[in-house]
Amino acid sequence: MREIVLDTETTGFDPAEGHRIVEIGAVELFNHLPTGRTYHQYINPERPMPKEAFEVHGLGDDFLRDKPVFAAIGAAFLEFIADSQLVIHNAAFDMRFLNFELQRCGLSVLPAARATDTLMISRQKFPGSPASLDALCRRFGVDNSAREKHGALLDSEILAEVYLELIGGRQPDFALNTVAQTRSRDDAMNGTAWRPRPRPEPLSPRITPTEAAAHEAFVAKLGDTAIWVKRV
Repeated sequence: MREIVLDTETTGFDPAEGHRIVEIGAVELFNHLPTGRTYHQYINPERPMPKEAFEVHGLGDDFLRDKPVFAAIGAAFLEFIADSQLVIHNAAFDMRFLNFELQRCGLSVLPAARATDTLMISRQKFPGSPASLDALCRRFGVDNSAREKHGALLDSEILAEVYLELIGGRQPDFALNTVAQTRSRDDAMNGTAWRPRPRPEPLSPRITPTEAAAHEAFVAKLGDTAIWVKRV
C-alpha cells in the first residue's frame, strides 16, 4: 500500500483571498514504511509575501522570485503522488489550496476522499487534547527539534512518524536503511519477494509407534468412508 504524507506552505489562509502555495513537501510510505523517496518544491506565488506568513515559514520574496510557478510543476507533482492516498494534517486546508492551484492551470483536482486527515484522527483518538503537530510530537516522543520554522518537507517527515503512531505505533525498523526498504517494496511489486519453500529434508516424525498404532485402531472403527482411510 503506497501512501504520500504531504504538507504545503502558503502566503495565507484562503486561496479565495488571493493566497497561493509557496512550498510542497511529500514523503512516500509503502506498507507504512518510508521508502526514501520524497518530493520537494518551492513555488513562486506570483504575489508579495505577507509579513505574517513570512514569520511562519521564512520564505520571502527574494528567495521565491526565481522559483517555478505552480503551472510549471503541477504535472510533475501529480505524477509523483499518482493515485496514492494522501496523509495530511488538517487536510481541508492543504486540499483547498492544492485544488485551487490545480484547477487554475487546468489539471485534475483531487477528491476529498483521497486525503487521510491526521488532525481528525488525533481529535477522535484524544478528545479534548491539543492536536497540533508539535503537540503530537510531544505526546509520541517524536523529535521535532529541527522545526524552528514551518517547512513542508521537514513537516512531512515529522508527520510520517506521528501518523504511524496514530495508527498503532511506529515499526521497530522505521529508520532502517531506505535502500533495503526500497528493494523490499520493489520485490513485492514485481513478484520476486521471498517466499517460504519446503524443507530440503523433512523433519522426523514426533509421533511414537504406540501412538501411531492407537490411531490406526481408532480409524478402523470408523469404517471405510473415514477420511483418514484415504491415501494420497
